[in-house]
Amino acid sequence: MTRVLALDVGTSSVRAQVFDADAQELEPAQRKYAGENDPARIVELVREAVDEAVGGEEYDAVGGSCFGHSLLALDEHGRPLTPILGWRDTRSADAADWLSRRVDADAVHARTGCHIHTSYWPAKLAWLASEQPEVWRSTHSFVSICDYLYAAFLGRPVAASTSMASATGLFDLHARAWDQELLAMLGLDAGQLPELSDEAVEGWYPALLDGACSNVGAGCVTRERAALMIGTSGAFRTVYETAQAHARPGLFIHWVDERRVVEGGSLSDGGSLVHWLEQTLQDADGSLGDRDPDTHGLTFLALLGGERSPGWHQHAKGAVEGLTFQTTALDIRQAALEGVAFTFARVADLMPEVEEIVATGGSLLKDDDWLQIMADALGRPVTTSGVKEASLRGAAVAALERLGEAPPPGALGRVIEPRRERADAYRAARERHKELYDAAIGSRQATS
Repeated sequence: MTRVLALDVGTSSVRAQVFDADAQELEPAQRKYAGENDPARIVELVREAVDEAVGGEEYDAVGGSCFGHSLLALDEHGRPLTPILGWRDTRSADAADWLSRRVDADAVHARTGCHIHTSYWPAKLAWLASEQPEVWRSTHSFVSICDYLYAAFLGRPVAASTSMASATGLFDLHARAWDQELLAMLGLDAGQLPELSDEAVEGWYPALLDGACSNVGAGCVTRERAALMIGTSGAFRTVYETAQAHARPGLFIHWVDERRVVEGGSLSDGGSLVHWLEQTLQDADGSLGDRDPDTHGLTFLALLGGERSPGWHQHAKGAVEGLTFQTTALDIRQAALEGVAFTFARVADLMPEVEEIVATGGSLLKDDDWLQIMADALGRPVTTSGVKEASLRGAAVAALERLGEAPPPGALGRVIEPRRERADAYRAARERHKELYDAAIGSRQATS
């Protein structure tokens, strides 16, 4: 029987499990870390998780899922010169502005599927060249954390997958190669970037973007079925087959492999926002089930971690409008969860072909109140995923498919229906949110 080892390297933990051909989930081996900045620590904990998961078992291949957009500078011996520069690092905001003034930003989005934004490599590279010139001059190569991790396991440099390269913002969707205009603008040689290949090396298939793996693991693999995921961050995305990748305003699009793309919108605030609420509002406990946006009169812009979809503003910050002396901690918590939901609704409007929405991600699935708020804000049913670790299972499914297997689709759970009696209150609150959002984003709003 075919068996694969699947790895899911996230921003706060790694999970590993050996899967059979039916891709049935078991309890994975897991190691947590405080953040994703230390590459050596991640390698160490991945080794521990793999050793625990394998336990002497044999497997035919390895499939990997890894968080996207990470950048790591290496010296000529493959040693890190920087910590991992992740998507949450917004220090490159001014560098992104500088780059936007020197290229046609819309043309870059059309070519790469990525906006010029702090999340992606071009802005981070421009920042590194400006702010840390000695590191820039000493750098032999730039890689993603998954490339560094695989090299540590295999003992030599490895090629980057189309999936991970496409998510850097430095990859030409149409040429399926590193983008020549951006390389020239940044003064970067293609030889400093990984070679590109989707072929296995010693049984290890190059890691795929975690968001794409999440869709595959949850069974959201058509344009009509979207995954609405909230983990540390959030995303609304589809995976589907196409011959050409076309970027749409406000959205990202990346290649998953030679035949599929992942398209959608990303939010920086998700489980990270919930953690902030728990730490900041000690008295916010209580049920939200009998409340709607008219209960509190607040409008909350969930941009504490910066703004990505749909406006992709470099400098936007969170905001709360409508505070009074009567405002309670529970009011603020509710408004914050609604703020995330209203942004998701705005992203969903940019993808009118979506007919079904599947909720996934630990931060969302464990919160019944948030699931109901999400259905109410979207004004449509939301089906919960029955898959606990969608990215991990997706890595296994992708590897099994490469080996000729056909794993069953991810299981689905219950359906949350929008409450019709709350529809008017949610429509009015969403309009207030739109007005505040547009005022905060200003002329940089991508979908005005």
